[in-house]
Amino acid sequence: MTTAPHPEHGPGELCPAGTALYERALREGHVTAQDTAAAPCLVDGGLLNPAVDDLRRLLPVAPAVALQRLLRASAEHLARVRRQEERPAQDFEPLLRLGGGRAALTEPPAVRVLSGTTRINEAITDAMEGATREVLTVQPRAGLTGRRGEVADVVSFARDQSLLDRGGRIRTLYQTTVRHFPVVTARHERLRGDVEVRALDEVMDRLILIDREVAFLPADKDGSVAVETCHPAIVTYLCTAFDRFWRLAAPLYLSRSDLRSVNGVTPRQRAIAELLTEGHTDAVIAERLGMNIRTARVHIAKLAATLGSGSRAQLGYLIARSGILDPQP
Repeated sequence: MTTAPHPEHGPGELCPAGTALYERALREGHVTAQDTAAAPCLVDGGLLNPAVDDLRRLLPVAPAVALQRLLRASAEHLARVRRQEERPAQDFEPLLRLGGGRAALTEPPAVRVLSGTTRINEAITDAMEGATREVLTVQPRAGLTGRRGEVADVVSFARDQSLLDRGGRIRTLYQTTVRHFPVVTARHERLRGDVEVRALDEVMDRLILIDREVAFLPADKDGSVAVETCHPAIVTYLCTAFDRFWRLAAPLYLSRSDLRSVNGVTPRQRAIAELLTEGHTDAVIAERLGMNIRTARVHIAKLAATLGSGSRAQLGYLIARSGILDPQP
């Protein structure tokens, strides 16, 4: 009969075969040398010793003595492992000094996920405290008014003014619909320093860029989770996108003469007409232009009345023929 191979285990442990054989030796007073073929660990660990008068007969040591031997063997094994662990650390000590020391191992990650409005605001404030040059922000309509807007204004106003006092500048890109929000215009009138505000009909989601080194952007729809990144490639990409949107945008505080209608079509209706010709639904148009769907439908109805349209399909055709989407002088 073939004997099963002895399983590998630590010096302070007993395998199932060793445990069974040791129990048998305690009950019967001895076992034979042949019995230990499946459990050589008992002899190696000193739990079975040959009898003086017959070397083929193995006698068990007392359980208390056996326990102490196992514990001692286990402790010696752990000590050897610790010595082995210390050697790589000693070998790498000069290499760590060449590579910047242990501090290099604790550099902050290039991307962090921030959960909760309080944590997000704390991270932005911390980054703003070290800013010296500029802050670029994109602010869509969502969250600018109501209780959320009031809380955001209180938290951000002091840090914005502090940057301006240090000689920095702020560039903010809004959606054109915020022109009708007095709280937004009043906020920028209170800020003292190099502040410029521009607007577009459509903007990207909320974005904050600090000194072109750190970026904050939302990670969910309600703004309760954000991503902070200092990865150069990502930040540079976002800064380039902002600069291109900025060049396309117009100053937010336009005179009334700049808001006049052309051929009876207002700038807001012209923006809606562009999206209508692309085939978007009322809900999509409202979301992209930062207005509620009821307001969007009022503008669509006025546009249809101006152009004499009786249906949605006809409205698209009349928009194309009217020339209202042609570049304005």
